[in-house]
Amino acid sequence: MKRIHQASTSTEPSGGETIGTDEFRTAAQALLNRPWVTKADDPEVFRLIKMHYGPLRDWFYNHVGYGLILTRHLAKLEKIPGSFQPWMGIEGFQSSRDYGFFTYGLWYLEGKGNGEQFLLSEMVDSIREHLLGIEIHVDWTLYDHRQSMAPALKKLRQLQVLVAIEGEEWEWAREGGDSNVLYESSPLAHYVLRRFPRELAASGSVDALIETLAESRLEQVGDEEGADVVRRRHRVLRRLLLEPIVYDWQWEEEERRYVQTQRSFILRQLSHVGLEGSRFREGLYLSWPELTGEMALFPTSAAISDLALALAGELRRRIGADPRAFDRDDRGNLVVSLSELEGMLMRLKDRHGAYWTKDHREKTSAVLAEELIEHLEMWNLGARDDTASVRIYPGLLLWQGEYDDWKDEA
Repeated sequence: MKRIHQASTSTEPSGGETIGTDEFRTAAQALLNRPWVTKADDPEVFRLIKMHYGPLRDWFYNHVGYGLILTRHLAKLEKIPGSFQPWMGIEGFQSSRDYGFFTYGLWYLEGKGNGEQFLLSEMVDSIREHLLGIEIHVDWTLYDHRQSMAPALKKLRQLQVLVAIEGEEWEWAREGGDSNVLYESSPLAHYVLRRFPRELAASGSVDALIETLAESRLEQVGDEEGADVVRRRHRVLRRLLLEPIVYDWQWEEEERRYVQTQRSFILRQLSHVGLEGSRFREGLYLSWPELTGEMALFPTSAAISDLALALAGELRRRIGADPRAFDRDDRGNLVVSLSELEGMLMRLKDRHGAYWTKDHREKTSAVLAEELIEHLEMWNLGARDDTASVRIYPGLLLWQGEYDDWKDEA
C-alpha cells in the first residue's frame, strides 16, 4: 500500500468496539502491506489477527471483497488491485520472463512436500522440460535465461517459500555449469498462488480474470444489496486503500458519483484501518497521520522526494507571483514544458545544491528531470504528457518544500 503522509489528528471509537481499535488497525495494516503474517516471524501481530479474525474477515470481505486466510502458522489477505499500476510489480524484475520463471518456480514447489530437499539443477530441468511440452524453449546455458531465473529464485527466498541450505543462485546465474544450490521447500509455498474458481484459460484477459474473482465473492450477496453496488464499492475502496491518490477524473463515471455521494461512508470505513481523508476540488485525499507505518509513505526517505518537495515549493512561488505562470488543462493539472522543468531544477541546484546528493548534483538536467518525473508518476503526482511536456497533478501542489538556510553560530 502506498500512502501519502499528512499530519492530522484522530479519534478513538467509543464503546470498546473491535473494529477501528488500535489492535484492529495494526492487524489490518499488516495484512494490507505484507504478503502474509507468520506466527514464527511476528507472533504478536499474528496473535492480534487471530484475536480479531472475525471482524477483520467480515470488514475486508464486505467492503473490499478480499478473502482472509488463517491457519495455525499463517495469516494472508488475498488482495486484488482496483486498478493495476506500474509500481505494483515485483521489485528487481525486469521482464515478463522474470515473472514467468517466478510462477513456474511456484509450480515446481507445489509438487514438493514440506521440508523436502532438492537441487537447483533438478528444479530448473523440470521447469525446462515442462515448458518444452507447451512449446516454450528455455536454454539454461544462455546467460540471459539464467539472469531471469536468478531474481525469481531470490524473490522466492525472500518470501520464505524456498529455503537455501547450501549454495548461492547468483553463482549459478553467472557461471552456470556445475554451480548448484541445495534448497528445501517451505509450507508457505502452497499459499502464494491464488486459487481460482475456474480454469485460467477460460478468461481471455486480465479484466475477465478479475471479474471471475469478483463473481465468486458476490455469491453471498443478499437481495437487499445488488451485485453492481457491491462491485462498485469493492473497486472504489480497493483503489483508495492501495493507491496514494485517486483524482475524480481517474474514476469511471459511476465510481466518481459513488465517491462524491458516499464520501462520509467511505471516510468512516477507511478510518477503521487508520486512514484520514479530506475532500478537495479535484478529489478525495486519504493520508496516514503518523510518520511511520507498515505502508510505503510519501515523502520517501530517498533524496528524489526532497527534489519533488522543492519543486512543489518552486511551483507554488511561481503561481503565487503570477497565477497564469503555467497553462492548465481542463482537469486543473499544470502543463509544464520539459525545458521549463529542467530550468527550475537547475535554479534549485544553483540555490540549494549543497543539500543535494553528489549523484543529483552531477546529473544533467535532462536525466534529473526524467528521474523526478518517474518519481511523480509512481506517486500519482504528475506524468509525462508527451516528449515535450509534463503534467503536474494538484496533489503535488498541496506540498510546500523549502530548504532551511542556517549558519554556524558557534
